[in-house]
Amino acid sequence: MYVFDELTVPGLDVIVTERLGGVSSGPYDSLNLGLHVGDDAEKVHENRSRVAAALGAEELCIVRQVHGSRILLAAATDASDQADALLITKGGPAAAILVADCVPLIVIDPVEQRAVLVHAGWKGLAAGIVESAIRELGNPERLLVAVGPSISGEAYQVGPDVIDAQVLFRACATPDIGDRWRLDLRRATLAIVTEAGVPEGRVTMSAQVTDGGESFFSDRALRPCGRFALAARWT
Repeated sequence: MYVFDELTVPGLDVIVTERLGGVSSGPYDSLNLGLHVGDDAEKVHENRSRVAAALGAEELCIVRQVHGSRILLAAATDASDQADALLITKGGPAAAILVADCVPLIVIDPVEQRAVLVHAGWKGLAAGIVESAIRELGNPERLLVAVGPSISGEAYQVGPDVIDAQVLFRACATPDIGDRWRLDLRRATLAIVTEAGVPEGRVTMSAQVTDGGESFFSDRALRPCGRFALAARWT
């Protein structure tokens, strides 16, 4: 597991899973948490149980992610619900969002003891998922944000349609061959977070990347592949 060493909030446990420690095989080796990628369902459920146990829980709340901007209360969801952000509260269930290059992040209100786990690919960032999470909690100046491992700008080539999808993308990208760009999703996420009012000093950025798919699953590096998670529980 990857943990945010700089992030200390009493009662809140936040982890990011790596590839090792599960029972899946082949391209899903070994801690794949995604049921939708072609892996054996029994193995995925066992992997999810192991992550839940690491958080002291019996199960993880995971919903269907659709690259949108919907936020749901984790305690009131089931696996068929569609959302790209989950709100957790003190005493509620453990929850997780799944990624394999997209940006996983958690927005935390340490005063009200609420947090939103966010799955943010370029579509979600363009749809305003990060701003929605910050508005959900309110008072951005007191919030904390932790941004997990994702694909680097050097490894993420996109077209002009992506660059034009969000006003901050161009400033977080470098020109590539032809009309292609190299977009730094983590830098874009930081820019969106701070523009929404969260002080940069209250943002923790992971130095890890998913490039190559060795430590973390990477959809760009290999298809099919598994999914890793940012998971959290507020006890």
